[in-house]
Amino acid sequence: MTSGTTTETTTTAGEGAPYAPEHTPRLNWAQLAPDVYKAMVRLDAAARRGVDPVLLELVKIRASQLNHCAFCLDMHTKDALAAGESVERIVQLGAWEESRHFYTERELAAVELTEAVTVLTDGFVPDAVYERAAQQFDEAELAQLIACITVINSWNRFGVTCRMVPGHYQAGQHT
Repeated sequence: MTSGTTTETTTTAGEGAPYAPEHTPRLNWAQLAPDVYKAMVRLDAAARRGVDPVLLELVKIRASQLNHCAFCLDMHTKDALAAGESVERIVQLGAWEESRHFYTERELAAVELTEAVTVLTDGFVPDAVYERAAQQFDEAELAQLIACITVINSWNRFGVTCRMVPGHYQAGQHT
């Protein structure tokens, strides 16, 4: 390379072909804005109170898929697996509408609400989506679920904007 930068490569298991180089993060926002980071951690803890941990990880994974946040996908898939979630359900989450039989009605309502809150292209959460969630969760549970969805979307925006690097997270590291 003529630019003076070096490219580190790692070979894949069994093939000897190199992986693409790992990108570097743009900014360590948590270190540079520690009060914001600490507030986000407290908000995350408050939002998750009383929410089923498996459901929570499904919500976090789905929002992170939609937001293309590789760092959060790495984190939440590892946490979900460590909590006993199956690889099959995690893999099928990206196509949940065609794989409904992998999930409970409650999980489906939460995932559908996650999509509606995450992708606001129509400017609102459709009434039918909200009503399906309201049928599965009491008002207090629904309020917590909406908070969880909102918080993971915020984390995703920090991760994507700052180009946080996936692949180094260890399950439970941030719990």
